[in-house]
Amino acid sequence: MAARGSLVGVLLLALLLGAGGRALWVWLDRPIERVSVRGELTHVSADYLRSRLAPLIQGQSWLSVDLSALRRQAREIGWLKEVRVSREWPDALTFELVEQVPVARWSDGRLLNPEGEPFAAGPVSPPADLPDLAGPPDSGAEVLDYRARLAVQFASLGLEVRQLRLEPRGAWRFQLDSGVWVMLGRNDRASRLGRLVAAWERELGPLASHIRYIDLRYPNGVAVAWHGETEPLEGESTTEG
Repeated sequence: MAARGSLVGVLLLALLLGAGGRALWVWLDRPIERVSVRGELTHVSADYLRSRLAPLIQGQSWLSVDLSALRRQAREIGWLKEVRVSREWPDALTFELVEQVPVARWSDGRLLNPEGEPFAAGPVSPPADLPDLAGPPDSGAEVLDYRARLAVQFASLGLEVRQLRLEPRGAWRFQLDSGVWVMLGRNDRASRLGRLVAAWERELGPLASHIRYIDLRYPNGVAVAWHGETEPLEGESTTEG
């Protein structure tokens, strides 16, 4: 009889604890009332991010909300590279945000971060002095890397590459900050750029304002098209498109 009484007592205690735990959960699992945003923000404001985060937590409660799912959803906000979410007693969530750093404009209307990954700018205006890059899908990192190499090569001339294009067939062309377009092509890029640098230092630099584009896709030398002309200075055909 004593053993049976002990068993009943244990069962009653378990029921009481279960009921108490359920009541405690209901008491703790209150609606989320506050959202805090932390992080070093340069391009987007905390108010903008709060407005984008608010719909994600609408109808959610403090204990029941899935923080992993909330983090994935928050990362879809264009300017966020990384998101960490935590609970703060008694009814708040804290978002620790790492902002995207725009380094270039991309051809599909998005921006590139330093890893060459595109992201949406949304209603936020990016810096006005970003270079314009373009290329096939998933080529952002390649185009960004090649622009960095071109920047080193043209720095000695006091020039900057403002636009860079990688065509679907692999040909490159770019525009210098002087306004001159350069048709580089696919092959022998290093030697072609060497010819351009030599020609620029020798005679083309002072004439930059009169040059429409420079075509390097010739076996020897360069071809120059001047403003007001329809054909390059050299008339032979190129060997590649």
